Amino acid sequence: MRKKIVAGNWKMNKTYSEAIALVGDIVGSSYDESVQLIVIPPAFYVSEIAKISSSTNVGVGVQNLSEHDSGAFTGELSSKMIQSVGAQYALVGHSERREYFNEKNSDLALKVNQLLADDLTPIYCCGEVLEEREKGNHFNLVKSQIEEGLFHLDKDQMLKTVIAYEPVWAIGTGVTASSDQAQEMHHFIRGLVANKYGVDTADSISILYGGSCKPTNAKELFANADVDGGLIGGASLNAADFIAIANSF
Repeated sequence: MRKKIVAGNWKMNKTYSEAIALVGDIVGSSYDESVQLIVIPPAFYVSEIAKISSSTNVGVGVQNLSEHDSGAFTGELSSKMIQSVGAQYALVGHSERREYFNEKNSDLALKVNQLLADDLTPIYCCGEVLEEREKGNHFNLVKSQIEEGLFHLDKDQMLKTVIAYEPVWAIGTGVTASSDQAQEMHHFIRGLVANKYGVDTADSISILYGGSCKPTNAKELFANADVDGGLIGGASLNAADFIAIANSF
């Protein structure tokens, strides 16, 4: 069976004391431990949060990393640094990184390589803006994001990767892709993986939905055959909401 995952991207939110309180509330909550919970705080807090969650089922990730192993790259974090403080996951190619920091698929492929070389799990993000969907180009766009960012990997590497589909028009807007829209794109992505690596590989990879997923719609979204969980934004900043989403399978 594919792993069920609920990952919370805190983005640039929470002071240190607020972050510690939030993760304390999350690890102290009751949830289905067959679901892999992941918290993705600002990198500044990762070390302490990894200590708090180390004896629990809650994994820790970072929101970004450098495509370089080391060197004169002021302000950047390498995968080795991330691993050394207890993180196990990293977002790659979140829509905000693509839009605000001009990250290209070729850049993201290098970041994926860094993570896999250090036994960390990439959560590779893909998705279209509203204009692309309205033009009917959303499948082609997502296809190029997947192929250019991930399809240089071999089968074993691909099996260590998580994909997150996030329709950009639904992030932070309160608008959510319908259950049918989410399933349609997840099924399309799994088909791309199957065509490249085989059905067994495609059926083993978790594909998450990101885009205004919250306790009120998570159950319907997660009921879809190809939706294996969520990459949660705003709702992950509240422990009760985050846990309610994790209990929506």
